[in-house]
Amino acid sequence: MGEDAPPGRGGSGGAEVGMGAGWQSAGSLLDFLNVAAVVVDTGGRIVFWSPQATETFGHTAEEALGQYAARLLLGEEDRHRALELFAGVMETGQTWAGVFPVRRRDGTTRSVEFRNMRLLDDLGDVYALGIAVDQSTLHRVEERLALSEQLVSQAPVGFAMLDTDLRYRLVNGALARINGVPAAEHIGRRPRDIHPHKEVELVEAALRQVLTTGEPLVDQYVVSRTRADPDHDHAWSISYYRVQGPGGRVVGVASSVVDVTERHLVAAEAERARRRLTLIADASARVGTTLGVEQTARELVDVAVPDLADMAAVDILDTVLSSRSPAPRTEGPELFRALAVAPATPDGVTGAADPVGEIASYGPDRLITQCVRTGRPVLVAHCDEQDLLRIARDPQAAATLARAGAHSYIAVPLIARDEILGAFDLLRVANPEPFDADDVLLARELAGRAAIAIANARWHQNVRTAAETLQRSLLPPAPPQRPGLKIASLYQPAQAANEVGGDWYDVIPLADDKTALVIGDVMGNGIDAAATMGQLCSAARAYATLDLPPDEILRHLDQLTRGLEHYIATCLYAVYDPRTGHCRIANAGHLPPVITRPGHRPELLPVPSGAPLGVGGVTFHTVTIPLHPGDQILLYTDGLVETRDDSIDDRLATLLDTWNSTDPLLDSTCSRLVDAMRRPGDPDDVALLLAETHPWHAPHAGRP
Repeated sequence: MGEDAPPGRGGSGGAEVGMGAGWQSAGSLLDFLNVAAVVVDTGGRIVFWSPQATETFGHTAEEALGQYAARLLLGEEDRHRALELFAGVMETGQTWAGVFPVRRRDGTTRSVEFRNMRLLDDLGDVYALGIAVDQSTLHRVEERLALSEQLVSQAPVGFAMLDTDLRYRLVNGALARINGVPAAEHIGRRPRDIHPHKEVELVEAALRQVLTTGEPLVDQYVVSRTRADPDHDHAWSISYYRVQGPGGRVVGVASSVVDVTERHLVAAEAERARRRLTLIADASARVGTTLGVEQTARELVDVAVPDLADMAAVDILDTVLSSRSPAPRTEGPELFRALAVAPATPDGVTGAADPVGEIASYGPDRLITQCVRTGRPVLVAHCDEQDLLRIARDPQAAATLARAGAHSYIAVPLIARDEILGAFDLLRVANPEPFDADDVLLARELAGRAAIAIANARWHQNVRTAAETLQRSLLPPAPPQRPGLKIASLYQPAQAANEVGGDWYDVIPLADDKTALVIGDVMGNGIDAAATMGQLCSAARAYATLDLPPDEILRHLDQLTRGLEHYIATCLYAVYDPRTGHCRIANAGHLPPVITRPGHRPELLPVPSGAPLGVGGVTFHTVTIPLHPGDQILLYTDGLVETRDDSIDDRLATLLDTWNSTDPLLDSTCSRLVDAMRRPGDPDDVALLLAETHPWHAPHAGRP
């Protein structure tokens, strides 16, 4: 064949399988059809016989060469017709094609399709070439080709065939409709030339992977937009297969595309519903954990960011926080106080939010004002410049939101017991999806739960404030300095999330320069406990004027307490006489006082504990304790020492270790004790009464 390039050499790249360097396997379809070639001379004798002819007719070349073709291959009934056709081909040179039943060497008959043509060699000799294919094999190939063509052209699934350079060679109608590009315009172009979406790089990478490895990629999930529908996302299930001929030559890669958008939307909606339920469940657990208004607002915005919004704020009407009844209005500004703000990131839109705790005035055209006045949500799915001016507190803040990319807004009212408390505001910045009606429903659900918690917290704070005001009004404004005594006191209510209790103390002047020191604790809290405390405090003052022994005072208070429904109280009553230096003490279920003497360690006074007031039928006892100048005696309520985790004995020991009586200022000693003993979040009140003895001098008699 000389140095000329052999037929079939070359190609378009990619994997090749050939017969040596540069050779490709050719005629794979002919091999599959098993095409037989037979050449006869003008006399009808066989002069050439191909190997495929042996497979088709059953005769070897040695058996066939030199034989008359009609006698060897045909029955007597078909020979005459075959000879006429043979003569016509040899005389006219026209090609003839048709089907003859062929008699094989084994005696069986098979229909074979022939194509006969005249040949002429360089010497002028004439021959006839017969090409033969088993008709059943040919029909099977035709059926498969027809089926393949119908499947590709009529299937609703998008189908494409690409060569090894990833250029389209075949595209069916379904894929042309999916891509929005006619099938003819695909041919010769790559996917990146057809698809505008960025995911096309991943698609081409997958195609190259399949070409290289031969491993198919099935059901690859892609969400993108096409030219057929550039405004909406579609979901596609794409599969890739490498295509090879029977000889192993890589022809290219095929892809099938199925539109699964409906399934994608259903799954996306199910996922959104799952996230909404999760968010609601999270809010149920995290919002309203305390009775603090500010804490509840912070919990609400923390739940919303970042799962629902990139920025959230709770703005309460100032009239609500001040417990004033809002006057109905339809014009003029509304005053809001920002209770909590939560951005998804600490930068960006943070500076555009109202500072927490400050009052902001918003006019009637502002969206938050419209929200609280109508009691209806406000949804701006796509914010423009004018919308941001009606959302932000000022034009500078609106410009900040615009630069950050704020594009969607919701405001829902906070409504509890038919009262509008304020608004819950949401913004999306980084999240590209706009708010929709489902987001409004979710925001209303969260706001409704938080509004109830805020209303309860506000009610609790109002009741607590009233009880604390009543309790403080019943306590002495400042302990009077009595003869022979220096006195300090301290009252600290429970944390804001708890109601105040009934802790109280009193310093009562008595005749002959004596002083009564009283401390007590009504079991309970709130206004009722404060009122009961006030009754006991007033009664103790009244009984003290009778100059009765401390145990008798407690007996009278016990009788009074038994007449008060559902209440008992502890009380410690002490009377100090500066003339004798004696302190007489009686106890009704209260914690023992602590005494410290100069140069000695603090210790608990051995006072019988007795039973609380209101139990009844219990005898109280008075003990007498000698005091010397410089001695300090501490009366306190259980809020100073009791905790949920420690035993009372351990806490009393801690109190003795903590008390340092070297501080010359009794008020500082009280504050230091409370700071050292109390823990953040302690739920009980605490009251202290600290007295230090001094030398007493009898007053000079007045001149007549």
